[in-house]
Amino acid sequence: MMNKVKTPAEAERLRTSGGILAEVLRRLVAVLEPGQTTGFLGDLATKEMAALGGKPTFVGYSPDPSVPPYPATICISVNDEVVHGIPGKRVIEKGDLVGLDFGVNFEGMFTDGAVTVVAGAEPTAEQARLLKATREALELGVAEVRDGARVGDISHAIEQRLRRDKLGIIEELSGHGVGHGIHEDPIILNYGRAGTGARLKTGMSIAIEPMATLGGRHIYVDQDGWTIRTSDGSLGAQFEHTVLVTDSGCETLTV
Repeated sequence: MMNKVKTPAEAERLRTSGGILAEVLRRLVAVLEPGQTTGFLGDLATKEMAALGGKPTFVGYSPDPSVPPYPATICISVNDEVVHGIPGKRVIEKGDLVGLDFGVNFEGMFTDGAVTVVAGAEPTAEQARLLKATREALELGVAEVRDGARVGDISHAIEQRLRRDKLGIIEELSGHGVGHGIHEDPIILNYGRAGTGARLKTGMSIAIEPMATLGGRHIYVDQDGWTIRTSDGSLGAQFEHTVLVTDSGCETLTV
């Protein structure tokens, strides 16, 4: 789907969508603790989003007929599950790395965001290294966004930060346009060359989402058809924001 420049009215609905998303993630992070199931957190996300006036974007989504429709409102991924984990009976343990990837539809405008946290404990040194680098990669990617920038500028900034800590960069997964649909053009890889790729325009909205591992870059899809795990069992992390391109930079909508 083409990434269209948003009208002022659409941009305002995007802001509301992003605000709902950010608030739900804050509430989940505030209550998340060992002993909970991922299904409990998934149900809470559904309840809190509805109370704020949002609608789910992930449930029922499938990129093509070969993939079963995603069955939940939110993706919850633990430890070696990098993304797209399905909430269920899994019990979160102390020290687990928990990724929360969420999408909201407010009056036809879609936003996407994610955060990764440690459950009930201070992060280990290696967890802290992974979280800090991936979060900073997102911040550096966002800092490259402005009217006239190219998506390669974002990709390059992300890659340089992740490589500084010698993290695995997953090449098969990427950021993307978002707004009128869950996924729009352009694709925004987490590696690349500055000055290349599609050019951004004021009024476009995109989701930037670095994903990294403490080991290698290789991944596989679990038997459920959705959960993506690291092939070597190493920990993975994801951070994501939806931003609206402006003349001089961007407005982050999911904070």
